[in-house]
Amino acid sequence: MTSHAWLLLGLFLLVLLALVKPLGIYIADVMEGRPTWALRMGSSIESVIYRLCGVRKDEEMGWLHYALAIVLFNGLGVLAVYALQRFQLWLPLNPQQMANVSPDSAFNTAVSFVTNTNWQGYAGESTMSYLTQMLALTVQNFLSAATGIVVVIALIRGFARHTAQSIGNAWVDLTRITLYVLLPLALVFAVFLVSQGVIQNFAAYQEVETLDVTTYEQPKLDVAGQPLKDDQGNLVTEPVATQTQTLAMGPVASQEAIKMLGTNGGGFFNANSAHPFENPTPLTNFFQMLSIFLIPGALCYTFGRMVGDTRQGWAVLAAMTVLFAVMAVAAITFEQQGNPLFTGVDQAANATQAGGNMEGKETRFGIADSGLFATITTAASCGAVIAMHDSFTPLGGMVPLVMMQLGEVVFGGVGSGLYGMLVFAIMAVFIAGLMIGRTPEYLGKKIEAYEMKMTSIAILVTPLLVLAGTAIAVMTASGQAGIFNPGAHGFSEVLYAFTSAGNNNGSAFAGLGANTPFYNVMLAIAMWFGRLAVIVPVLAIAGSLAAKKRIAVTAGTLPTHGPLFVTLLIGTVLLVGLLNYVPALALGPVVEHLMLWSGH
Repeated sequence: MTSHAWLLLGLFLLVLLALVKPLGIYIADVMEGRPTWALRMGSSIESVIYRLCGVRKDEEMGWLHYALAIVLFNGLGVLAVYALQRFQLWLPLNPQQMANVSPDSAFNTAVSFVTNTNWQGYAGESTMSYLTQMLALTVQNFLSAATGIVVVIALIRGFARHTAQSIGNAWVDLTRITLYVLLPLALVFAVFLVSQGVIQNFAAYQEVETLDVTTYEQPKLDVAGQPLKDDQGNLVTEPVATQTQTLAMGPVASQEAIKMLGTNGGGFFNANSAHPFENPTPLTNFFQMLSIFLIPGALCYTFGRMVGDTRQGWAVLAAMTVLFAVMAVAAITFEQQGNPLFTGVDQAANATQAGGNMEGKETRFGIADSGLFATITTAASCGAVIAMHDSFTPLGGMVPLVMMQLGEVVFGGVGSGLYGMLVFAIMAVFIAGLMIGRTPEYLGKKIEAYEMKMTSIAILVTPLLVLAGTAIAVMTASGQAGIFNPGAHGFSEVLYAFTSAGNNNGSAFAGLGANTPFYNVMLAIAMWFGRLAVIVPVLAIAGSLAAKKRIAVTAGTLPTHGPLFVTLLIGTVLLVGLLNYVPALALGPVVEHLMLWSGH
């Protein structure tokens, strides 16, 4: 890695770790109902919300009641987002007269934004009206992020409480995390983005004349609107020339702020955070990367504070940081190596690759920022991108794949990353208990058969969705029709799509025609069950742990706050989380790497 890359990574981690403790304390205070300045200022607003919604603030829920509330809340969100897309042509704030979204695309997008995935099979600036962008997508960016956070707070209460039959009130938790954490942070960040040049308006799109004529190739479409292919399966294109450009406008900064802070990732523009209207300067790029990890990192300290031992939070954060740093170094290194087929073959190409693989990367940011951003956005369940992951080298592109396949627990999404990592922590102490022949314990709670059953479901459901979905796609004509690149790379594109959907990430490898009824429905199924089929077992674990008595620490208790446990936790994440995907990775990026370096 270059000195710039090391400096960038070091500065990023330094600033992040400096912010973890103060924000972690604040979140803990809010969720425990301590009389902080925020709760005092917003108490009247909070009370009005409860009265309007019929919520009894002091009435707590058991885990099943809590889970049903979360499922109902998310289900209503899907219906609302779907309806807004299907009727947007006749609704206000649509200066470009965007047509109603097709049923399959609207269904996919509704599930996507409600599950915090933000997978986008469409181009935002040519599909969604301002009202849809704000009322459907931006609102769900807040609510889906709040869902992930309240679930992990419920799990933390399960560890912190003993002989209790409740884990909190879902409606109160959702209100407080949105009102006192997400909204203030998003407001401050949006103002900062506007100050740097991110647009925020309701103006109609601007038509401008370019200085030069732009010539490019675009796919030819058949009567059904699908790309044409020749007899060899290659995409058929046609040249297009133009000297005008349409500049999309809109309320971008407000959506961009929560898109990053809530680890959502869905861009206002098709180019996402590579677009200068979303991410105009190196400073905004740095703070966007920082904002993705801000809440997931802070929640680790919140966890330690709420269970009464901050060392526990630091141990989890240490495991996340080690895994992330190693993978970030790998991604940047692989991209800086460049494409070996260019070396010594063509002098012009060799000069282009001399500094590494710049294909598909925004020249304003370069390789180091692009590799770091790709690792961050796939370590978290964010999906925002500043580079085309499809253009990464095979091993460089494998890093984002692996980060998602680990379960997005290396910081992970807001809430979902920590509850995923705590599930792995339960698995780690169970494995340690098997080694010494002792009933495993974690934070004073015995880990027994019921917790291990729920843990197994939470860990295995995502690989099942990803691998089964990928297999169906590559075996069926409907799935194969969307693959534009044959061979190992095409397989990687399909694997990436289902990995992104099943793990609620939302980033795309590109090169895959995914806006079809087949992929819209299949990926929506993966997103929905990839979210809720993990949340429900996690809440079941929370309820079970809350009802248990706290047992005393003895000489046989495994310390879960030191280097030994951090190492055990990292090993469990790698072995249990990744082994399911090794055969699929061998068929995709690994074989593509071997072919590339053998000269093919």
